[in-house]
Amino acid sequence: MKTYDVTITETLQMTVPIEAESLAEAEQTAEDNWNRSQYILDADHFVGADFKAKECVRDKGIGR
Repeated sequence: MKTYDVTITETLQMTVPIEAESLAEAEQTAEDNWNRSQYILDADHFVGADFKAKECVRDKGIGR
């Protein structure tokens, strides 16, 4: 039997209203607010998960 490393990526999503002069400014304001923990995303904001597997490659030098 082979061993696989599986990476699980969960996606959380929240929409917040931002007043700004431009799209870029709105995105920057949202990022700044998020960095200051003004938005806390939790399990209620879960929108999906992705699973990616790759085969483990053994290092033939290990264990010698």
